[in-house]
Amino acid sequence: MFDLIIRNANLPDGREAVDICIRDGEIAETGSKIEATATAEIDATGRLVTPPFVDPHFHMDATLSLGLPRMNHSGTLLEGIALWGELRPVLTREAVVERALRYCDLAVSQGLLAIRSHVDTSDPGLVTVEALLEVRAKVAPYIDLQLVAFPQDGYYRSAGAVETLNRALDMGVDIVGGIPHFERTMSEGAASVEALCRIAAERGLPVDMHCDETDDPMSRHIETLAAETIRFGLKGRVAGSHLTSMHSMDNYYVSKLIPLIAEAEINVIPNPLINIMLQGRHDTYPKRRGMTRVRELMEAGLNVAFGHDCVMDPWYSMGSADMLEVGHMAIHVAQMAGIDDKRKIFDALTVNSAKAMGLKGYGLAKGCHADLVILQARDPLEALRLKAHRLAVIRRGKIIARSAPKISDLMLEGRPAKVDGAEYAPLRMATS
Repeated sequence: MFDLIIRNANLPDGREAVDICIRDGEIAETGSKIEATATAEIDATGRLVTPPFVDPHFHMDATLSLGLPRMNHSGTLLEGIALWGELRPVLTREAVVERALRYCDLAVSQGLLAIRSHVDTSDPGLVTVEALLEVRAKVAPYIDLQLVAFPQDGYYRSAGAVETLNRALDMGVDIVGGIPHFERTMSEGAASVEALCRIAAERGLPVDMHCDETDDPMSRHIETLAAETIRFGLKGRVAGSHLTSMHSMDNYYVSKLIPLIAEAEINVIPNPLINIMLQGRHDTYPKRRGMTRVRELMEAGLNVAFGHDCVMDPWYSMGSADMLEVGHMAIHVAQMAGIDDKRKIFDALTVNSAKAMGLKGYGLAKGCHADLVILQARDPLEALRLKAHRLAVIRRGKIIARSAPKISDLMLEGRPAKVDGAEYAPLRMATS
């Protein structure tokens, strides 16, 4: 006797008509036509069942603050930073908590059940840190929320940032962050990488650093981050986020850089929506798009995970907590439209991001947490094409969000009465 059985599920690895049996919040058994009973059953009817979506790079302290105190009229990264600097002094803990909890509601509805959020530690009052620590505790039953101590105004550039970052870590923030390209000089940026990696090593914490979020090909702090990762014994515990300068670097230098990143076992976290929106702003034409070298990094064996980064905040006026929207954009801007490419893109929204966050019990194997999403699509390729509707979101074996299938009524003489966009794919996807 099980608590829940999901029947006739298609899995991301290509298996079809699979039954998933759940007991005590864990996956107890998977297989074909399992003869068993349960308190509840769901017939997935050949739709895709996946582990939940994971966002390894987000800014929850700023989310849903669009228009406060004003709009970002240029749409640039630097105006966004300046705008956040205007808003930060008037933030209240209650307002940050309210907006973050509203965002988490939206995330759950989208099947997004794990988020790593950078938290600005530049404010001496650490209002955002206090707020997100409260949010982390409140959402723990349904979202795995990790927090990164992020010196938005620079570790050395901003007075008091060294002290406030350490205070944030003492308060219980999980991860050491940084922004070396925003320091006054390249040398201070490199020094900040060394100092922050040293703190992580001493405290036994991971590192997740905004790194080279710029069009400048000479912004090479990822090289320093890789070297310091090896030096301090942090392999596998470090993430380099953005890395947009790599799209402007010459190929010879990159041929040296990528093996160094691989040697350091750094997790790479591009943010397709925001990277292509904010980069290339000084270009006329040809105009650079700003995303890092996703295909080359994947081919080098690096763990590449995609983040959403922002939703309706000073940097990005759009967004909907939909990681499939992130993957959909990545397919286009990275020109990864092949069948194998799309499967890799889907992995970058799920298993790769879970690895980058170090999540335990994630997946569809026996013994994993029964955290699942049923999508109105047959396979990962169709899920990405459609940005598929979420039919059910399950956390530890319990349904925490559900919606009816997205089907349109059609009033055309001689044509079908209903249209389901998920039925328009070929019956069998080609394999090559």
